[in-house]
Amino acid sequence: MSIRPRYRRVSALQRQFFNREALLAVYDEELQEISARPRILNVVGIGGIGKSRLLQELRQRTPETFRTARLDLQLPTLRQQEDALAVLRTEFGAQGVKFDRFDIAYAVLWQRVHPQLQMDRRNTPFAEESEVLSKILDEAMGLPVFGTAAGLVRLTGRAMKNRQRRQQIEADPTLQELDGLSNAELGHAVTYLFAEEMRQSAAERPYTLYVDAYEAMVPTPLPGGRSFASDAWLRDLLGQLDGGLTVLASREALPWEAYDSDWGAVIRKARVGGLPMAARLDLLAQGGITEIPRQRSIAEASAGVPFYLHLAVDTHLQNPARTEDPGTSEEIVQRFLQHVAPDEVRILELLSIARTFDLEVFRAVGRSFDLPTNLLTWESLTAYSFAYPLPQGWFRLHQLMIAALQAHLPSAVRQHVHSVLRGHWEGLADRLEDGTNSAGVARSSPLREAIYHGLYAGNLSPEQILRHADRAIGMSSRQAVDGMVKDLRDYLGSSAAEEREAADLSGIRDAADCLDAESKLELGDANGAVLLTSAGDAPVRSVVAARLALAGANARRIAGESSLAARIFEKVWEEHEGEARTSAGLCVADIRMWQGDFAGAFALADEVHGLSAPEERVVRGDLKRLMHLGHRFLMDFGRAEDLMAQAEEEYRTAGSVIGLANIRTNRAELLAFTDPEAAVAEAGDALVVQRDLGAQHEIGKVYTAMGIAQIRLGQLDRAEQSFENANAALDRAGYRSGRARADMFRAFLLLKRGDLEATRRLLLHAAREFEICQVYPSLILAIHRAAERTGLADREIVALAERARPSLRVPGEADALHQRTESVLSMFIEVAS
Repeated sequence: MSIRPRYRRVSALQRQFFNREALLAVYDEELQEISARPRILNVVGIGGIGKSRLLQELRQRTPETFRTARLDLQLPTLRQQEDALAVLRTEFGAQGVKFDRFDIAYAVLWQRVHPQLQMDRRNTPFAEESEVLSKILDEAMGLPVFGTAAGLVRLTGRAMKNRQRRQQIEADPTLQELDGLSNAELGHAVTYLFAEEMRQSAAERPYTLYVDAYEAMVPTPLPGGRSFASDAWLRDLLGQLDGGLTVLASREALPWEAYDSDWGAVIRKARVGGLPMAARLDLLAQGGITEIPRQRSIAEASAGVPFYLHLAVDTHLQNPARTEDPGTSEEIVQRFLQHVAPDEVRILELLSIARTFDLEVFRAVGRSFDLPTNLLTWESLTAYSFAYPLPQGWFRLHQLMIAALQAHLPSAVRQHVHSVLRGHWEGLADRLEDGTNSAGVARSSPLREAIYHGLYAGNLSPEQILRHADRAIGMSSRQAVDGMVKDLRDYLGSSAAEEREAADLSGIRDAADCLDAESKLELGDANGAVLLTSAGDAPVRSVVAARLALAGANARRIAGESSLAARIFEKVWEEHEGEARTSAGLCVADIRMWQGDFAGAFALADEVHGLSAPEERVVRGDLKRLMHLGHRFLMDFGRAEDLMAQAEEEYRTAGSVIGLANIRTNRAELLAFTDPEAAVAEAGDALVVQRDLGAQHEIGKVYTAMGIAQIRLGQLDRAEQSFENANAALDRAGYRSGRARADMFRAFLLLKRGDLEATRRLLLHAAREFEICQVYPSLILAIHRAAERTGLADREIVALAERARPSLRVPGEADALHQRTESVLSMFIEVAS
């Protein structure tokens, strides 16, 4: 915090007023609604949000037909009833309000509290301002402390010439009772008479009272809104101010309904939020900060809090060459924590480590540091306006507080709090998985928080990061994993990471790349996954390295680099001995199948299935689905259906949303050959699921299946549209072989329409693509046979078939595959021939 006069803070009140149109409109409405009953506009917002500046603007825009006065409770003396009433009497009196009865009652109270002082012009309040007192005080010498009111009223009768005012004073029942009241009752009577005078004055001219910084009077309200009556006199006063409007600014909304439900009809609450971006930039520009990048940086960091922006401007004016962000300034935290109980500040410092917190987080942190964890303390902390409520009992602190509060904590303490929070979130994740806790959070959220705190605690390994991510995936939350990746990236770019060993950071970086690449693969972004991974030369002994390599290989397989993908898969399968080996075996079997070695793929899939543990449900489901796809490409649709059912059962047991979604795609693909009408309906349902997941490659495959079924149903225009949609999705995914497969079947659409040359060109293109990608030799042979049956075979198609034939290794007799291929081709070719 810079050493400079605190008076400089006042400069914010002289700067241009920005963007509070909605609140100004509310104020204008309230001015129109003034009636013969109390009315309070409660302006609510965190410290530094601009409430005082808003009150100033409201007062300046009030029509001259209104009287106005301001009561600033930040001044300690004005929190006392007598001093506050004296200030208000002076301000309103200067604007023409007659306080005859109040002045007499106040003089009585003053004499009662100060019996040692003689009642004369020099010692009596308002002696010079009050027409009544100025005329009678010379005759009031020697009035006793008790009986003062009766004496003053009697003297008024002699001194006042205005008959109406004299009779009003002499007949006032309250003045007649003053001498018999206790000191407390006398204070209530003084307030009552002040309100009476204001009510009478409102008949000729309405008034507005502005009360600032209510929280200074009630810094620590009790749960339920009660405050040991420290604000009782203010409530008593405002509840009697008929015919006017009170605008009261406070950090927390007035809780006066806890005393009396009738307050609900009197108080209108208006929240003061952060300034919008345009207003932030304007304010900074007006203050001399004109460099666009710096403007944007400060504006974003400010969260729209004017106090922060004014700090930046003041810092700039003091030293224009200074460029650091004022966001960690001690003045920020002082502003927010003004009027917060000292014993609660330390708890807030510790809670600032948590991104969100509830009662259990509060208790976990408090117990670790032997701090109060009772419900009353919790209610008090969460009542502050800088503790933003979230759904179902969760809270977060204002972003400007967090860095400033954390700066108060030694590094070792911050690290310990992170460790405590990691343990808490992991325990919550266990309970949520077991169904023994419903904490109002998504089941996967605690795992993300555990990773976040484990990183900053320095006690989380890359392998543990992947396990938590896998658990989140098992809970059907790819979104949580994407959040984990963001947290990992943020951590790697933070100052906290600079204290870690290079090897630790490398492992964390690999874990982030691995999760990111796997996520991109699920969305069909093969090119994005390729950019995150190497070409396969790195060691694969660790689980993280092995999975990162597998993700890169899968991306390259989708992009058409099948040979490179196969080498990486084989490397991991042969060299890795950890928990990723079954996934590697699955990938090796997968690539072998796409390259035509169905027999070897099925044998390896059986081997890997035997190696997998019973709890590896997703891997076992993937193996069964792989074999289903193999038998479907061999046109053995009965066996394919059985294997798809087995895979679905594994996914369902594991609760794998991704696996079950992919089964929907595969079912549509299978039905396209066995029941095209059902396939169209199934494809429609599959599209809904895959669009929710955002998996472009799967969307492309579903549209391909829909197009195939529509060809068989004779819906050629619809099929054309389906293939256009398929191509768009497959191109977005970079799924080269999938696009070629869609083109192969689109060729049959062209054939059915009689465009033989376009059919030949598209069949040839698909076969070329399969060869370039080193996949689907069985489909190259099917293309060759289709060309033969339609008389479209040429030398290049024949040559492609000859090169593909040696790669094909199928279980059983080759003649059986030939017969099944002929049967499938007849679904498309016989109709057009």
